[in-house]
Amino acid sequence: MVNEIQAGVPLRSAMRAVQAMLLAAGCPEPDVDARELVRLAAGQDPLLSERVLTAPQAAQLQADAARRAARTPLQYIEGHWPFLDFELAVGEGVLCPRSDTEIVCEAAAETLRGKQRPAVLDLCAGSGCLGIGLRRFCPDAQVTALEKSPEALYYLRQNAEKALLEKGIAAPAVLVQEGDVFAFQAQLAPESLDLIVSNPPYLTAEEMRHLQPEVAKEPAMALDGGEDGGVFYRHIAAAYGEKLKKGGWMVLEIGCAQQAQLREILAACSWTARVECRKDYGGNDRVILAQRGM
Repeated sequence: MVNEIQAGVPLRSAMRAVQAMLLAAGCPEPDVDARELVRLAAGQDPLLSERVLTAPQAAQLQADAARRAARTPLQYIEGHWPFLDFELAVGEGVLCPRSDTEIVCEAAAETLRGKQRPAVLDLCAGSGCLGIGLRRFCPDAQVTALEKSPEALYYLRQNAEKALLEKGIAAPAVLVQEGDVFAFQAQLAPESLDLIVSNPPYLTAEEMRHLQPEVAKEPAMALDGGEDGGVFYRHIAAAYGEKLKKGGWMVLEIGCAQQAQLREILAACSWTARVECRKDYGGNDRVILAQRGM
């Protein structure tokens, strides 16, 4: 129980108590999370320290463990999360950065090789992980990050100002633009972009009905792609393709079963000259790259 975590308890013992509580709550990887929660509260790795909890540390650990047992994502409890080699501020109302999305960022960066001051648009930017990640790979890229959600914009603006300062890239890392992906295309000139990148909402209605408890705590606005998961893809492909320069690329994160759907959507777009698919670290389809014809 959480109320068994008291001041004076060795960190290793506190970790075991938290692990038992998280295991009972059905949390995946309770050992990993318990170790991290103790480290967060005490500032020490419980497996490498002989220290005991102070009263403030015990109170924080008790509160954090209760949140995690209620299936609040660990990322929200931490308040920040790594992406590539930097950290992003995160919290309730913004999608948690995931390692699979790093593959999207890496694939997108490949399309910018050799380009000087490429113009990039990150649609449905959320925390800004893709757009900011592209600035990390391509420091001279001119990146605009579009987001509609006020809650997500709060974190996007923080990350635009702070995420890459330690990497020697001046703020803002991206130009933050509040707006709706279903209307923003009207503000763009034809053939004005070298790259459009996006991790749009793509879960199907059926998938939305069966979310893991942690994912259910993330904003539905960032997850729900409509009945077949393709609402955003169809609009982005149809409305934004002409905004790409000839030879420019659109790079989209997809669900593991959506490659065929995306190829069909893109095949209906006359601007598409070349389509590729990349896999994530688990061997699942994760990235679609589509190039505009010359």
